Amino acid sequence: MTDTLPPRTADLPAQWNPGEVEGVLYERWVERGYFEADNASNRPPFCIVIPPPNVTGSLHLGHAMDHTLIDILTRRRRMQGYDALWLPGMDHAGIATQNVVERRLAGEGRSRHDLGREAFVDEVWSWKAESGGAILGQMRRLGDGVDWTRERFTLDEGLSRAVQTIFKRLFDDDLIYRAERIINWCPRCHTALSDIEVDHHDDEGELVSIRYGDGEDSVVVATTRVETMLGDTGVAVHPDDERYAHLVGREIELPIVGRKIRVVADEHVDPAFGTGAVKVTPAHDPNDFEIGRRHDLPMPSIMDEAAVITGSGTRFDGMDRFAAREAVREELRAQGRIVAEKRPYVHAVGHCSRCDTVVEPRLSLQWFVRVEPLAKAAGDAVRDGRTTIHPKELEKRFFDWVDNMHDWTISRQLWWGHRIPVWYGPDGEVVCVGPDEQPPTGEGWRQDEDVLDTWFSSGLWPISTLGWPDSTPDLARYYPTSVLVTGYDILFFWVVRMMMFGLYAMDGKPPFEHVFLHGLIRDQYGKKMSKSKGNTIDPLDLIDRFGADALRFTIARGANPGADMALSEEWVAGSRNFGTKLWNATRLALTNGASPDLPLPAEADRTDADRWILGRLAEVVEQTDALLEDFQFAKATEGLYHFTWDELCDWYLELAKVQLRDERTADGTRAVLGHVLDALLRLLHPISPFVTEALWTALTGRESVVVAPWPTSVGVPTDAAANGRLADVQKLVTEVRRFRTEQGLPDSRRVAARVEGLAAAGLGEQGPGGAAAALRALARLDDPGDGFAPTATLDVLLSGGKVHVEIDTSGAIDVAAERARLGRDLAAAQKELDQADKKLANPKFLEKAPADVVAGIRTRREAAEAELARVTARLEALPSA
Repeated sequence: MTDTLPPRTADLPAQWNPGEVEGVLYERWVERGYFEADNASNRPPFCIVIPPPNVTGSLHLGHAMDHTLIDILTRRRRMQGYDALWLPGMDHAGIATQNVVERRLAGEGRSRHDLGREAFVDEVWSWKAESGGAILGQMRRLGDGVDWTRERFTLDEGLSRAVQTIFKRLFDDDLIYRAERIINWCPRCHTALSDIEVDHHDDEGELVSIRYGDGEDSVVVATTRVETMLGDTGVAVHPDDERYAHLVGREIELPIVGRKIRVVADEHVDPAFGTGAVKVTPAHDPNDFEIGRRHDLPMPSIMDEAAVITGSGTRFDGMDRFAAREAVREELRAQGRIVAEKRPYVHAVGHCSRCDTVVEPRLSLQWFVRVEPLAKAAGDAVRDGRTTIHPKELEKRFFDWVDNMHDWTISRQLWWGHRIPVWYGPDGEVVCVGPDEQPPTGEGWRQDEDVLDTWFSSGLWPISTLGWPDSTPDLARYYPTSVLVTGYDILFFWVVRMMMFGLYAMDGKPPFEHVFLHGLIRDQYGKKMSKSKGNTIDPLDLIDRFGADALRFTIARGANPGADMALSEEWVAGSRNFGTKLWNATRLALTNGASPDLPLPAEADRTDADRWILGRLAEVVEQTDALLEDFQFAKATEGLYHFTWDELCDWYLELAKVQLRDERTADGTRAVLGHVLDALLRLLHPISPFVTEALWTALTGRESVVVAPWPTSVGVPTDAAANGRLADVQKLVTEVRRFRTEQGLPDSRRVAARVEGLAAAGLGEQGPGGAAAALRALARLDDPGDGFAPTATLDVLLSGGKVHVEIDTSGAIDVAAERARLGRDLAAAQKELDQADKKLANPKFLEKAPADVVAGIRTRREAAEAELARVTARLEALPSA
């Protein structure tokens, strides 16, 4: 590996080139073991487990946000003296990974069934070894400070042992059961899905009203899925609905099929909705299933796993569900059974979150977790404060979920994943096998074919990665973990499941003390990013163009708790410019001999600028600490941005240039600059690790900012008097600069000026580094000298009095052009004043207009008067043409 790191000297390169340095820096950190935790350490522990990315995945902006925020927390804690563990790993991503490998096989003209289960699983492992886990290398690009020695995978031996253990315990405690229930079925993936693996969005469909029966014995029902009427076994009405009282308990004929179905009375039916009667298809609708159970209705399935009509006993058998929908509708129309049609009918339709196929509710024999006691425990842990959710307003979402959870479908009809550890015997025996038990053998015994939902194993992540179910040193030291950082969008998918399993397995200890939920990243207009819209942004492309620090800084600056953030390339470019500003500032300081090893000047020898910047540093450290403790990443980053750019670079560095030219203040200025930059680079390091490492090692000559102490007792207490004087100097310089601009004086030109009233305003020399020298340097003013003939004057009112400035602007501007420009400004101001006077002189306007509108007109009039006075004074001050 070629070491192209910047030298640890004042001779920094002229430019910061992240692409040349970031990779080298990162590998150096890993080689030196900076990110490795020590479970035998006497330092306080701090632990975060990574939200495990899918083995099929690549770095996207959601990952970048998660990882940036986690890295900020972990790097800061490490600098604060904690034994910090950020544990990495990947999820086997059952459905997604199986789909990837099946697509590869299809490209070769093969299917998983051609290979058989064992060979197919071997094929997936081969794919993982070759192509899986690309995201781990991309995490290094981002600068993730993870402990690579503890990397885990949800299908590795230790985690598989944890999965089998928790399944066995839940099974023995009657919290896992097998039953026929209505589940979400994906006809494309050929597997059951849990509720949270189904995305609901509005689709255009149809609402068809169908008449069952004839004459007084008829009833009209409506459906968006006409084809399911082939599986109807009843019609339900409300018990108190007198319209249908004569039909309850009787049978009517099901059209097309000709089967007799029963009319039942059930309180689930809303008599005010539609006709007040609903068709009941128990095998293909969750609500109908419950009605069917209550009334002991038959539950025939009329679709197979590919959503093809089968077993209906009609000519529609063999048709795809959507083709059958059209054919059944046309048959009903031909029979005169359709009473009404509404098309298009927009309604929420469930789609598989993996492949976007329309999900089919289907009666199926599956394994479930009985969640009620587990979910209650999760809710109690948040209610009693064992786990705190940030921001607090998202607690409601958490409670809405855990207080209303349905039993969780955990079996999946896949081959890639943790196979369900249950064996069935020849005589109907059912045996659940733990990790240290031998499965039953002999003729007729077989293991369940299904695998477990991926979220089942990832729900164990905080304990399984630390060694559970064994009593490992890592588990004893790092559990409960300190913080979980993740997006609010997987609060239900992942957070709740980890809470349920962690509390169950660890005797009521929740898996984390704090849950920080961030929002989603949207485009610059606040729109959700999607490939179809063409507004997605590749974080790796941003890193290639602007550097990892720029992307991280942009994310941190927009990461308000629980709120979505917008992101654009322009903002990342702006963060790159911030890094350049920091680089140039440090390079300037080093060129002038700045060093944190120099002793700060005695209090009496400090200039007002020194006192101000040192006081501000102390305040910024305190504010940054408080904000990061409260997960206020955006506010902390914004504060550091403005301190660096607006205060250190725009003001103190400019004042420092003056002080460095004076031997009485030069050494003190070098010490102050070194002291401030040392602390600032350490404060910025968790957010922008690469540029701060290069600059801090050059500034200090020490090993690495990664293991440097977090700044605490730095700076000095606020000096209110010095701050007031400096604020006056800043105002004076700003006003003179503005005046120069109005006079048309180029920034590069120095002009002769006489300044009066500094002492009376409390801004006498005040020793070295005083106001007069600062004003001359920053406003580019020269001493008046002999024969000084001022052509323009300016009065600036400061806190201690008025300062009068006279400037010789002769020859600096085109007087005729300036008079013409000011004449236009004068006319515009006069027009504004006249319009305001006209309205204010109108009694009807004053009587009818709202008070705030009248007040606004008065304010505009005052502004117009002030502008007239300013422009008139400027015209009078111009030399004669």
